[in-house]
Amino acid sequence: MQTLWEATELEYAFLFTLRKVNSINLAGFKPFFNDLPNDPYIKGNYRFRRLSRFLVSGEQLIKLPHGYLFQSKEYNPLLGDIKREFAEIDDALIEQDIFKNLVLAFVDSCKLHPEAEIGVHQIRTTCSPHNLGNPAPEGIHSDGTDLIGIFSVDRENIQGGETHLYKAKKEKPIFNKILHPGELLLVNDHEFFHFTTPIKPLTDAQGTRDVFVLTSPSLLSE
Repeated sequence: MQTLWEATELEYAFLFTLRKVNSINLAGFKPFFNDLPNDPYIKGNYRFRRLSRFLVSGEQLIKLPHGYLFQSKEYNPLLGDIKREFAEIDDALIEQDIFKNLVLAFVDSCKLHPEAEIGVHQIRTTCSPHNLGNPAPEGIHSDGTDLIGIFSVDRENIQGGETHLYKAKKEKPIFNKILHPGELLLVNDHEFFHFTTPIKPLTDAQGTRDVFVLTSPSLLSE
């Protein structure tokens, strides 16, 4: 685990933490990424997405009413001030222990309070020999939430997709790493900007990058 801890007494003690989640069978996620609807807000038909929001009660997930995703232009210069509507995460996936274990790993690692709302964004970015896939089309940014978790599920036939953390947009990253399947990067969104570099395929076939992005609060509004 790679960790940078805050020296002062803040509500969220860590700045960022990288950990490996060994208790999850990643293969169980694959069918649910193959069935993601297209993200209609990104040109190029290369990104696919679902999202839902939850509370955690003990060891149980409680799915909250669905809503729209909203960020201001301060945080998302590309798609800010737009109410974005996405399909919810498949109920069959939510019922899987692997999904519950992922959300609990986020909650436990961040030491979230029991009433904390958690958004889970399921995202596939694709690329082809003729088109790069851009996991972060908005550029170097923060999300406008408190805490972020980026969990790598799969990388298939790709190069690139390196995640960077910055203290300031015009400075060099203080963290840069390709997140390999099973790795969870936790970030204090108040302290860092983040970015992931474009992906391109290793061969003439399509490439895919599958991740869950977890946030608290969820960034969803009813």
